[in-house]
Amino acid sequence: MREKENRPADQVALADQVAQLKGFLDRARHIVFFGGAGVSTESGIPDFRSQDGLYNQSYDWPPETILSHSFFLRRPADFYRFYREKMIFDPAKIRPNPAHLALARLEAQGKMEGCGVVTQNIDGLHTAAGSRVVYELHGSIHRNHCTRCGRFFPLSVISDSQGIPRCDCGGIIKPDVVLYEEALDEQVLTGAVEALGQADLLIIGGTSMTVYPAAGLIRYFGGNRIVVINRDATSADGDSDLVIRQPIAEVLGRAILS
Repeated sequence: MREKENRPADQVALADQVAQLKGFLDRARHIVFFGGAGVSTESGIPDFRSQDGLYNQSYDWPPETILSHSFFLRRPADFYRFYREKMIFDPAKIRPNPAHLALARLEAQGKMEGCGVVTQNIDGLHTAAGSRVVYELHGSIHRNHCTRCGRFFPLSVISDSQGIPRCDCGGIIKPDVVLYEEALDEQVLTGAVEALGQADLLIIGGTSMTVYPAAGLIRYFGGNRIVVINRDATSADGDSDLVIRQPIAEVLGRAILS
């Protein structure tokens, strides 16, 4: 008889949790993933609220002020200086991690029919990984439009420019990201609510569930299984069937890609 491999207790526990997650995935047909900044930090994008994130750095104004609609209107040059430095990332260097790739594979396997990914992130990494149904609650840095004529522009128009980016018509080119004081896009919101209502399994990952109104959407979940994958405690832990306190890229990579 082959001897059992000696592994630390936390690795044994993770293996058991991954096995349980695989069981949930095997039985599910309509999976929704609800994710936040923790999904992207493993690709090298800093979390706004982490110890080394934007909220702990020094600027003339706090990030909440700079990333507000009123500040954008009042001081657009300062907004874009901050936006280029802290909100835009080089797509050649920041790539999807195993969590993004695993979710794209789930969709390709038909496991997310009628559902998809609901994300609070604006980096576009889920789409880059191959996911087709992605509800970007806070918009995307990859979509930009003229505030005067409505013409759309790619990310490069802002990243490769200086000062205030302007359209040929003279209008300011604004990122399609939801700033403080702005409402979530109604069409995206409706799609996310419908997806949650049809789901039989909800996976919450990489989010503390403290950012509203986005975090409040999970009340529309109509299924019977909830899994939380996050390094820290969340407000959804008490309602979950499985809570995994490990890096989400490792967990989903092991559960879906391996």
